[in-house]
Amino acid sequence: MKAEVVADGKVKAFDCRHFINGQFLPSKSGKTFKNINPATEEVIGIVCEGGKEEIDLAVAAARRALNGPWKRMSTDQRIAVLRRIGDLILERKDELARLESLDTGKPYSLSSALDIPRAAYNFHFFADYLRSVGTEAYQMDEVAINYSVRRPVGVIGLINPWNLPLLLLTWKLAPCLAAGNTAVIKPAELTPLTATVLAEICKEAGVPDGVVNVVHGFGPDSAGSALTEHPDVDAITFTGETTTGKVIMAAAAKSLKKLSYELGGKNPNIIFADANLDEAIETTLKSSFMNQGEVCLCGSRIYVERPIYEQFLQKFVAKTKELVVGDPFDPKTNVGALISEEHYERVMSYIESAKEEGGQILTGGKRPDGLNQGYYLEPTIIVGVNRNCRIVREEVFGPVVTVMPFDEEEEVIAQANDTHYGLSATVWTNDLRRAHRVAARIEAGIVWVNTWFLRDLRTPFGGMKQSGIGREGGMHSFEFYSELTNICIKL
Repeated sequence: MKAEVVADGKVKAFDCRHFINGQFLPSKSGKTFKNINPATEEVIGIVCEGGKEEIDLAVAAARRALNGPWKRMSTDQRIAVLRRIGDLILERKDELARLESLDTGKPYSLSSALDIPRAAYNFHFFADYLRSVGTEAYQMDEVAINYSVRRPVGVIGLINPWNLPLLLLTWKLAPCLAAGNTAVIKPAELTPLTATVLAEICKEAGVPDGVVNVVHGFGPDSAGSALTEHPDVDAITFTGETTTGKVIMAAAAKSLKKLSYELGGKNPNIIFADANLDEAIETTLKSSFMNQGEVCLCGSRIYVERPIYEQFLQKFVAKTKELVVGDPFDPKTNVGALISEEHYERVMSYIESAKEEGGQILTGGKRPDGLNQGYYLEPTIIVGVNRNCRIVREEVFGPVVTVMPFDEEEEVIAQANDTHYGLSATVWTNDLRRAHRVAARIEAGIVWVNTWFLRDLRTPFGGMKQSGIGREGGMHSFEFYSELTNICIKL
């Protein structure tokens, strides 16, 4: 990756090439596309556009690397490499945070406090966890003994989203490498920068050539479809939209690849009258508008028990109006720019749809005054909608939430579960029995009680219904990235 740096030290332009078999290469076709900074609408670099030829080269390199020095590394050696990757990410934290904010439009304060440290921790965590990974053994009286051998799946295709690019890429790549696999990464075309730098870091950390490969490009009829259809790719792990997941599943079915999906969410945030209201509001600000609402775990459907509904709205709207929308590199900024013009228009269409269906905008719903460049949108709170409205049923993926009152526990559980999604939920209550009772009945892969976005990486993470397939985290990640062979020996 080439960078041009101007006198004040700020990055002016980045050109991203593919990383295949340890080398940065242009596309065979010579095709490129522009990388746009969503906060300024300026071109910040040129990206090589890959396709079938580049995927073929990357998969072949990954297949060869399975039987090279990577296979012969001891567990201790692999752990050392993984830890070194995490260390190098932290050494380049400021650079990576700046690149992440240039690519995504998110506040630099968020990139530097969350995205990059968590990316490093993903590698440190799975390096440490690798030491505890074991297998099963069973004795059949005096007849036989059975034991399992764990081995890599093979070549893994990693298809990454644009909202938390490095955080979510490392969440997949770290256990993939820990289990001894090789990888072909297809970053989101909107956010190529940190994936390219991660390739540099992997090489510097001692990852052998061909083990980690990065091919830039688009999805349909491009690098994405070539990767999911490739017969020598053994598994696909994907984070992104549910509709894209269905397309990948159809392509992967041709060669029966293993699949791991983390897809969309339309997550309920349930606030009971006995909750600590101020604490619930402070966290709900984050679960509604962090990262411009472009987080699959955001609680975009807020349900408030009627006795505190008006009080909640008054305080929540006032706090929301205090959020600063603007330049991602201004320390005062709380909310940055949406990822692209297309996505901005999509989010705005949901707001218009809500108004047509009787919704009332209490705050937001428009571009902030004075911000004529960049894809900025004020944090938006909508009331007056019901469970059948489009904005309540579909994932918006922006700084937009609906707030609805409820009267009974049974009622809110039914509304929370009335969705095709099942990724996460949040419950606010000081009643311990209610917390256990409601959390157990919510149809979601993760339910937070009196908190949000608090993660222990040993625990299962993933969605129900159309929010995903399988689980990630701790041993659950190793179950996907490895295969077990049972060996039965007669005594």
